[in-house]
Amino acid sequence: MATRRTVLAGAMVVPLLVAGTACEGGPMDSRRTAPAAENPAILSARPGATAAGPGSMTGVRALRVTAERDPIVFVPESLATDEQVPLLVALHGAGGDAQGGLSYLRAAAEQLGIVILAPASRGGTWDAIRGGYGPDTEVIDRALHEVFSFVAVDPKRIGIAGFSDGASYALGLGLANGNLFRKVVAFSPGFVPPGPDHGQPTLFISHGTEDSVLPIDATSRKVVPALKRRGYDVVYREFEGPHTVPPAIAVEAGLWLDWTPMPIP
Repeated sequence: MATRRTVLAGAMVVPLLVAGTACEGGPMDSRRTAPAAENPAILSARPGATAAGPGSMTGVRALRVTAERDPIVFVPESLATDEQVPLLVALHGAGGDAQGGLSYLRAAAEQLGIVILAPASRGGTWDAIRGGYGPDTEVIDRALHEVFSFVAVDPKRIGIAGFSDGASYALGLGLANGNLFRKVVAFSPGFVPPGPDHGQPTLFISHGTEDSVLPIDATSRKVVPALKRRGYDVVYREFEGPHTVPPAIAVEAGLWLDWTPMPIP
Protein backbone atom coordinates (compact mmCIF):
# COMPACT_ATOMS: atom_id res chain seq x y z
CA MET A 1 0.00 0.00 0.00
CA ALA A 2 1.26 3.46 -0.79
CA THR A 3 2.83 5.54 1.93
CA ARG A 4 1.56 8.97 2.96
CA ARG A 5 4.66 10.47 1.31
CA THR A 6 3.78 8.68 -1.96
CA VAL A 7 0.19 9.91 -1.79
CA LEU A 8 1.26 13.52 -1.31
CA ALA A 9 3.84 13.23 -4.08
CA GLY A 10 1.26 11.78 -6.44
CA ALA A 11 -1.26 14.48 -5.62
CA MET A 12 1.35 17.16 -6.32
CA VAL A 13 2.60 15.63 -9.56
CA VAL A 14 -0.80 15.07 -11.20
CA PRO A 15 -1.56 18.78 -11.75
CA LEU A 16 1.93 19.29 -13.14
CA LEU A 17 1.52 16.46 -15.62
CA VAL A 18 -1.91 17.63 -16.66
CA ALA A 19 -0.59 21.14 -17.18
CA GLY A 20 2.34 19.76 -19.15
CA THR A 21 -0.02 18.14 -21.66
CA ALA A 22 -2.14 21.23 -22.09
CA CYS A 23 0.46 23.50 -23.63
CA GLU A 24 3.03 22.80 -26.31
CA GLY A 25 6.58 22.72 -25.06
CA GLY A 26 5.57 21.67 -21.53
CA PRO A 27 7.64 19.21 -19.52
CA MET A 28 5.93 16.15 -20.98
CA ASP A 29 6.34 17.37 -24.55
CA SER A 30 10.09 17.87 -24.12
CA ARG A 31 10.54 14.37 -22.74
CA ARG A 32 8.73 12.84 -25.69
CA THR A 33 11.42 14.18 -28.02
CA ALA A 34 14.26 12.31 -26.29
CA PRO A 35 15.73 9.53 -28.47
CA ALA A 36 14.54 6.10 -27.37
CA ALA A 37 18.05 4.70 -27.03
CA GLU A 38 18.91 7.40 -24.51
CA ASN A 39 15.86 6.91 -22.30
CA PRO A 40 16.07 4.34 -19.48
CA ALA A 41 12.30 3.78 -19.66
CA ILE A 42 12.65 1.92 -22.97
CA LEU A 43 12.69 -1.90 -22.81
CA SER A 44 14.62 -3.99 -25.34
CA ALA A 45 13.08 -7.44 -24.77
CA ARG A 46 10.87 -8.85 -27.53
CA PRO A 47 9.23 -12.27 -27.97
CA GLY A 48 11.48 -14.83 -29.65
CA ALA A 49 10.52 -16.90 -32.66
CA THR A 50 12.16 -20.09 -31.37
CA ALA A 51 10.70 -20.37 -27.85
CA ALA A 52 8.44 -23.32 -27.11
CA GLY A 53 4.97 -23.00 -25.64
CA PRO A 54 4.63 -23.30 -21.84
CA GLY A 55 3.54 -26.93 -22.25
CA SER A 56 3.64 -28.63 -18.85
CA MET A 57 5.48 -25.75 -17.12
CA THR A 58 2.41 -24.58 -15.26
CA GLY A 59 2.28 -22.97 -11.82
CA VAL A 60 4.57 -20.37 -10.23
CA ARG A 61 8.34 -20.32 -10.70
CA ALA A 62 11.16 -17.94 -9.84
CA LEU A 63 13.13 -16.58 -12.78
CA ARG A 64 16.50 -16.30 -10.99
CA VAL A 65 17.47 -13.07 -12.72
CA THR A 66 18.27 -11.23 -9.46
CA ALA A 67 19.77 -12.34 -6.15
CA GLU A 68 17.12 -10.49 -4.13
CA ARG A 69 13.43 -9.83 -4.79
CA ASP A 70 13.45 -12.10 -7.82
CA PRO A 71 10.63 -11.82 -10.38
CA ILE A 72 8.20 -14.72 -10.66
CA VAL A 73 6.15 -16.07 -13.55
CA PHE A 74 2.76 -17.78 -13.31
CA VAL A 75 1.54 -20.12 -16.06
CA PRO A 76 -2.08 -21.19 -15.48
CA GLU A 77 -3.21 -24.78 -15.96
CA SER A 78 -5.48 -23.57 -18.76
CA LEU A 79 -2.37 -22.83 -20.84
CA ALA A 80 -0.95 -26.35 -21.05
CA THR A 81 -0.36 -25.77 -24.75
CA ASP A 82 2.43 -25.34 -27.26
CA GLU A 83 0.70 -22.42 -28.98
CA GLN A 84 1.57 -18.74 -28.56
CA VAL A 85 0.10 -17.34 -25.35
CA PRO A 86 -0.76 -13.91 -23.89
CA LEU A 87 1.45 -12.26 -21.25
CA LEU A 88 0.62 -9.61 -18.67
CA VAL A 89 3.29 -7.93 -16.51
CA ALA A 90 1.74 -7.32 -13.06
CA LEU A 91 3.21 -4.63 -10.78
CA HIS A 92 2.66 -4.50 -7.01
CA GLY A 93 1.86 -1.44 -4.92
CA ALA A 94 4.29 0.42 -2.64
CA GLY A 95 5.82 -1.86 -0.02
CA GLY A 96 4.77 -4.97 -1.95
CA ASP A 97 6.61 -7.80 -3.64
CA ALA A 98 6.28 -10.11 -6.64
CA GLN A 99 3.66 -12.27 -4.92
CA GLY A 100 1.66 -9.12 -4.24
CA GLY A 101 1.68 -8.25 -7.92
CA LEU A 102 0.48 -11.73 -8.83
CA SER A 103 -2.17 -12.01 -6.12
CA TYR A 104 -4.73 -9.53 -7.46
CA LEU A 105 -4.69 -11.03 -10.96
CA ARG A 106 -4.02 -14.73 -10.39
CA ALA A 107 -7.66 -15.86 -10.31
CA ALA A 108 -8.54 -13.86 -13.43
CA ALA A 109 -5.40 -15.11 -15.19
CA GLU A 110 -6.31 -18.73 -14.42
CA GLN A 111 -9.86 -18.20 -15.60
CA LEU A 112 -8.89 -16.37 -18.79
CA GLY A 113 -5.65 -18.19 -19.66
CA ILE A 114 -3.00 -15.46 -19.30
CA VAL A 115 0.66 -15.84 -18.27
CA ILE A 116 1.59 -13.38 -15.50
CA LEU A 117 5.10 -11.98 -15.02
CA ALA A 118 5.33 -10.37 -11.58
CA PRO A 119 8.56 -8.43 -10.89
CA ALA A 120 9.47 -6.70 -7.63
CA SER A 121 10.78 -3.16 -7.20
CA ARG A 122 14.38 -2.69 -6.02
CA GLY A 123 13.30 -0.27 -3.30
CA GLY A 124 10.14 0.33 -1.31
CA THR A 125 8.37 1.36 -4.50
CA TRP A 126 9.13 1.64 -8.23
CA ASP A 127 12.02 3.80 -9.40
CA ALA A 128 10.03 6.29 -11.49
CA ILE A 129 7.72 6.93 -8.53
CA ARG A 130 10.82 7.92 -6.56
CA GLY A 131 12.38 10.08 -9.27
CA GLY A 132 13.35 8.33 -12.51
CA TYR A 133 13.51 5.08 -14.46
CA GLY A 134 16.56 2.86 -14.01
CA PRO A 135 17.12 -0.21 -11.77
CA ASP A 136 13.54 -1.46 -11.95
CA THR A 137 13.29 -1.22 -15.72
CA GLU A 138 16.58 -3.13 -16.00
CA VAL A 139 15.18 -6.00 -13.92
CA ILE A 140 11.88 -6.01 -15.81
CA ASP A 141 13.79 -6.10 -19.10
CA ARG A 142 15.90 -9.06 -17.92
CA ALA A 143 12.79 -10.85 -16.68
CA LEU A 144 11.05 -10.35 -20.01
CA HIS A 145 14.09 -11.66 -21.89
CA GLU A 146 14.02 -14.76 -19.67
CA VAL A 147 10.30 -15.42 -20.11
CA PHE A 148 10.54 -14.89 -23.86
CA SER A 149 13.35 -17.47 -23.97
CA PHE A 150 11.16 -20.35 -22.78
CA VAL A 151 7.56 -19.30 -23.45
CA ALA A 152 6.15 -18.62 -26.91
CA VAL A 153 4.45 -15.29 -26.20
CA ASP A 154 2.11 -13.79 -28.76
CA PRO A 155 3.55 -10.33 -29.59
CA LYS A 156 0.03 -9.02 -30.20
CA ARG A 157 -1.13 -10.05 -26.71
CA ILE A 158 1.33 -8.43 -24.30
CA GLY A 159 0.21 -5.97 -21.66
CA ILE A 160 1.22 -4.39 -18.37
CA ALA A 161 -0.91 -3.88 -15.26
CA GLY A 162 -0.45 -2.51 -11.77
CA PHE A 163 -2.14 -1.48 -8.54
CA SER A 164 -1.59 1.83 -6.70
CA ASP A 165 2.07 2.86 -7.21
CA GLY A 166 2.27 -0.13 -9.55
CA ALA A 167 -0.62 1.33 -11.54
CA SER A 168 1.20 4.64 -11.91
CA TYR A 169 4.32 2.78 -12.98
CA ALA A 170 2.32 0.64 -15.44
CA LEU A 171 1.00 3.82 -17.06
CA GLY A 172 4.45 5.38 -17.38
CA LEU A 173 6.21 2.25 -18.58
CA GLY A 174 3.28 1.22 -20.76
CA LEU A 175 3.15 4.52 -22.64
CA ALA A 176 6.93 4.51 -23.05
CA ASN A 177 6.79 1.01 -24.53
CA GLY A 178 3.49 1.02 -26.39
CA ASN A 179 5.13 -0.85 -29.25
CA LEU A 180 5.64 -3.78 -26.81
CA PHE A 181 2.67 -3.43 -24.47
CA ARG A 182 -0.48 -3.23 -26.57
CA LYS A 183 -2.69 -2.79 -23.48
CA VAL A 184 -2.23 -1.12 -20.08
CA VAL A 185 -4.33 -1.80 -16.97
CA ALA A 186 -4.08 0.64 -14.03
CA PHE A 187 -5.97 -0.12 -10.82
CA SER A 188 -6.16 3.03 -8.65
CA PRO A 189 -3.18 4.99 -10.05
CA GLY A 190 -1.80 8.19 -8.54
CA PHE A 191 -0.24 9.86 -11.60
CA VAL A 192 1.63 9.19 -14.86
CA PRO A 193 5.41 9.31 -14.36
CA PRO A 194 7.05 11.51 -17.03
CA GLY A 195 8.55 9.63 -19.96
CA PRO A 196 8.48 9.19 -23.71
CA ASP A 197 5.46 8.04 -25.74
CA HIS A 198 5.94 5.14 -28.16
CA GLY A 199 3.12 3.31 -29.89
CA GLN A 200 -0.56 3.70 -29.08
CA PRO A 201 -1.62 1.25 -26.35
CA THR A 202 -5.22 1.18 -25.16
CA LEU A 203 -5.87 1.76 -21.46
CA PHE A 204 -8.15 0.40 -18.73
CA ILE A 205 -8.23 2.45 -15.51
CA SER A 206 -10.30 1.82 -12.37
CA HIS A 207 -10.59 3.69 -9.08
CA GLY A 208 -12.68 3.54 -5.91
CA THR A 209 -14.77 6.56 -5.03
CA GLU A 210 -13.96 6.07 -1.32
CA ASP A 211 -10.19 5.73 -1.79
CA SER A 212 -8.49 7.47 1.15
CA VAL A 213 -4.94 6.48 0.09
CA LEU A 214 -4.97 7.98 -3.40
CA PRO A 215 -8.15 10.10 -3.43
CA ILE A 216 -9.94 9.85 -6.75
CA ASP A 217 -10.45 13.59 -7.28
CA ALA A 218 -6.71 14.26 -7.12
CA THR A 219 -5.72 11.24 -9.22
CA SER A 220 -7.77 9.29 -11.78
CA ARG A 221 -10.32 12.06 -12.34
CA LYS A 222 -7.42 14.22 -13.50
CA VAL A 223 -5.28 11.52 -15.12
CA VAL A 224 -8.01 10.04 -17.34
CA PRO A 225 -9.07 13.31 -19.06
CA ALA A 226 -5.39 14.22 -19.58
CA LEU A 227 -4.71 10.86 -21.26
CA LYS A 228 -7.76 11.25 -23.47
CA ARG A 229 -6.56 14.70 -24.54
CA ARG A 230 -3.31 13.07 -25.57
CA GLY A 231 -5.27 10.80 -27.91
CA TYR A 232 -5.32 7.56 -25.89
CA ASP A 233 -8.31 5.24 -25.94
CA VAL A 234 -9.25 4.89 -22.24
CA VAL A 235 -11.87 2.66 -20.61
CA TYR A 236 -12.53 4.10 -17.15
CA ARG A 237 -14.39 2.41 -14.31
CA GLU A 238 -15.26 4.00 -10.98
CA PHE A 239 -16.59 1.75 -8.23
CA GLU A 240 -17.94 2.33 -4.75
CA GLY A 241 -15.14 1.21 -2.49
CA PRO A 242 -11.70 1.92 -0.97
CA HIS A 243 -8.12 1.51 -2.23
CA THR A 244 -8.43 -2.00 -3.63
CA VAL A 245 -8.98 -4.18 -6.69
CA PRO A 246 -12.44 -5.75 -6.42
CA PRO A 247 -12.58 -9.24 -7.99
CA ALA A 248 -15.28 -8.07 -10.41
CA ILE A 249 -13.03 -5.23 -11.63
CA ALA A 250 -10.10 -7.63 -12.08
CA VAL A 251 -12.26 -9.96 -14.17
CA GLU A 252 -13.66 -7.05 -16.19
CA ALA A 253 -10.11 -5.88 -16.92
CA GLY A 254 -9.20 -9.42 -17.99
CA LEU A 255 -12.20 -9.60 -20.30
CA TRP A 256 -11.36 -6.14 -21.65
CA LEU A 257 -7.98 -7.50 -22.72
CA ASP A 258 -9.97 -9.74 -25.10
CA TRP A 259 -7.28 -12.41 -25.08
CA THR A 260 -9.25 -15.57 -25.82
CA PRO A 261 -7.54 -18.51 -24.11
CA MET A 262 -6.21 -21.31 -26.28
CA PRO A 263 -8.02 -24.67 -25.86
CA ILE A 264 -6.40 -27.30 -23.65
CA PRO A 265 -5.10 -30.12 -25.92
